[in-house]
Amino acid sequence: MDLKDFELIYTQDRCEINDKQKIERKIREIIGDNNISTKEVDILAYTKDASLITLNWAIQGKIAGLPDFIIWPDTVEQICNILKFANQEKIPVIPYGEGSGVVGGAIPIRGGIIIDMKKFNKIIEINDKNLTVTAQTGINGMNLERYLNAKGYTTGHIPQSLYISSLGGWIAHRAAGQFSTKYGKIEDIILGMEVISPQGEILNFKPIPRASTGPQLEKLFIGGEGTLGIVTEATLKIWPYPDKRILISYAFSSIDDSFKAVRQILREQIYPAVIRIYDSFETSRHFPDIENAKDKVMVVFVCEGNSKLVELEESITREKSEKNSGIDCGVHPVEHWFETRFRITETSAMPPYKIVFDTIEVASLWENASAIYHSVLDSMKKLQGVIMITAHVSHFYPNGVGIYFTFGGVPSKEQTDLEYYQKCWDTIIKAVLDAGGSIAHHHGIGINRAHWMESEWGNSVNTLREIKKLLDPNNILNPGKLYVDTWKGGET
Repeated sequence: MDLKDFELIYTQDRCEINDKQKIERKIREIIGDNNISTKEVDILAYTKDASLITLNWAIQGKIAGLPDFIIWPDTVEQICNILKFANQEKIPVIPYGEGSGVVGGAIPIRGGIIIDMKKFNKIIEINDKNLTVTAQTGINGMNLERYLNAKGYTTGHIPQSLYISSLGGWIAHRAAGQFSTKYGKIEDIILGMEVISPQGEILNFKPIPRASTGPQLEKLFIGGEGTLGIVTEATLKIWPYPDKRILISYAFSSIDDSFKAVRQILREQIYPAVIRIYDSFETSRHFPDIENAKDKVMVVFVCEGNSKLVELEESITREKSEKNSGIDCGVHPVEHWFETRFRITETSAMPPYKIVFDTIEVASLWENASAIYHSVLDSMKKLQGVIMITAHVSHFYPNGVGIYFTFGGVPSKEQTDLEYYQKCWDTIIKAVLDAGGSIAHHHGIGINRAHWMESEWGNSVNTLREIKKLLDPNNILNPGKLYVDTWKGGET
């Protein structure tokens, strides 16, 4: 294998490192010979994240980005020293959890050093009185949850990527799990953390349920996608493992009816741990054997917790569903969801057929949710080559929703797969913005959405740029992410 034989997709801003041998010797001095690799097999493994188009590229002999060094630090001090050295040499540094991101956030588009956090995998303490767990951020999500479950607890944070994602990745992308309607998203769960600044300084934000001590500076690093700091340790809320779980499903005539039913449930301050709405296209794909759901919209609910509370949640969930003409479909659809909720085999099946395929999650207030759904489907159906556009809704609030859109299509002969991929993304995002929605719910910005941040944030993007320049004057930490970045760093 020779990496020179691969076509590099993102090349325009690659940082050329002078005297790599000198740089490598210094890195080895900092972290030891066993914690660094420049082997081509390791370099290749870190050229991408889990963005679905990178599967196509791998088959075609293409790679998204090319790092220069892969390192696995053992200590906070090693990371601090690596960052200080990278500032001296103006070398990009990309924090890496488990590579399960899907918007290009971990792709090393300017080369540099990948800091893989996997050795930061210790659970430090469970505090029963405070109902907290403190852990290092390189820990695998499923390993953390299994450990807690064995002790009688749960974080309630169960993303589809649970088996292949890390605590640090959740924090970097403001992640949301499948049980988020009850337990909240990562920004609701995290209470405190330790962060290393881009210049190698340690920042500590002590765990506290709430404080009036000035602006919440720590919130900068939740959703910062590794551009503003590297989170090394975090304290999270935990909950006693639920006593009881009830499974419920209903089929509705339209997505608008399902929206109305769920909105009415949440208005009563009833929060099923899981709510998932599948539009009629996804219902036919996932639940073809449910007779009552033919040509309808399936909604599954999971209520869990204290037995008495769960029974009340079930009663009101059924009442509001039936009030809006929902048809009871029993427990089988929810059992099927539990059995298949971590399977992503469809995504790996697309590249051999040369299909460009992806999912895009967006956010909306209730008043715009139906308009966004219909607008996206109408816009995508007009786009040449689209063979599939479906939706499901899996995150809910009394005030709005997070909607997933899944598309598949085949580019014309005049288009590259990247050009077509970007066209599909842009078509969906524009339709969402035009209908009053937000461009991302929980996967983050990365590369895919960066050029839409001006539309999303307006002039506030300039403030974010200024914060980045203040914290990271040499622009070394995961450059080129979150927003369109032409600034090279080191400029006054």
